[in-house]
Amino acid sequence: MSASPQVGVVTGLAAEAERLTKTGRAPLIFVSGSDPGRAFEGARRLAANGAAGLVSFGIAGGLDPKLAAGTVVLARAVISDDGTTYAADRDWRLRVLAELAGRIEVEAGVIAGWNRAVLSAGDKRKLFEATGASAVDMESHAVAAAAREFSLPFLALRAVSDPAARSLPPWILAGLDGSGRARPLAVFAKALMRPWEIPGLLGLGEETWAAFESLSRVAEIGALLTLPA
Repeated sequence: MSASPQVGVVTGLAAEAERLTKTGRAPLIFVSGSDPGRAFEGARRLAANGAAGLVSFGIAGGLDPKLAAGTVVLARAVISDDGTTYAADRDWRLRVLAELAGRIEVEAGVIAGWNRAVLSAGDKRKLFEATGASAVDMESHAVAAAAREFSLPFLALRAVSDPAARSLPPWILAGLDGSGRARPLAVFAKALMRPWEIPGLLGLGEETWAAFESLSRVAEIGALLTLPA
């Protein structure tokens, strides 16, 4: 019996990728460090190495005010900051949606893939008003572009880690190195310089934990890493 075709997954963070590898499945994975350029090249590399479909998987900022932390956004489409729209593979998306039904809160919306971090509640509101997107991340548009280049099916699945009303301090980006691994000491040092922002960070930590819990539950379903027949 021939092996099933492998799916290629691009994440921004190593912790996101670990949610998949802990299940014992073995997709092709590239961790971009939340760099859109690296996400695009990594997705192209996965495709060149035999990936039969590409997935953008991880956490995202909420744009739709009704979405709570931990809500999974399974994108119908991804819109990039240059206005390009990429449709997700319909059959694959519906199979994943069917497996998630009743297990977790899922929004079948649009994801905005942006080349810069969208951190403030005000900027999130403006982006929501301009695009109607449910969430925003920095990899999905890059993965979608690579999938289009290689004529591969594509999915984007993201869990909301910071809801629309949550503003993040710009220095939060210091907590991530180029390989997508956390640098907690860097965040701690920044927080000591701005102690009035610590309560907000504690709230963000709880919200991010909820998002990762959702990703762990999603990683358990078979449809995410199995292409439709």
